[in-house]
Amino acid sequence: RLMSCFTLSCVFEMDTTPESYLDLFPLEAIVYLTPDSENVLEDIDPDKVYVLGGLVDESIHKELTLRRAREQCLQTARLPIREYMVKAPNSRNYHSETLAINQVFDVLSTYYETQSWPAALRAGVSSGKGYMLPDTAEQ
Repeated sequence: RLMSCFTLSCVFEMDTTPESYLDLFPLEAIVYLTPDSENVLEDIDPDKVYVLGGLVDESIHKELTLRRAREQCLQTARLPIREYMVKAPNSRNYHSETLAINQVFDVLSTYYETQSWPAALRAGVSSGKGYMLPDTAEQ
């Protein structure tokens, strides 16, 4: 299996390796990002390694990434969507905190650059997810 590691800086560096992140980094340094975590990601720690849990599948498998992280004895966190966003009224009553890997990456990289969760969530959470920032809710 291939794993992509990246370090956040002005330029994004990505290394691909067939090795598992479990073999490359100490367990206490790994934070597995999953929308099912009870822990909210409040800040990005440059000494941590963030694993973006994802599936190549259009369906949502509730708690699959959380179970995987727990099996590997890893810390988990979720993006602070509920803390900074509100549910947008929509005809389907659809609201999902599950994002594609590229959306999570956009959120993390924007937060790293701006230190602003509202700016980061605006950059990565599409309106199709059923959430919006409070300042756009009145428009």
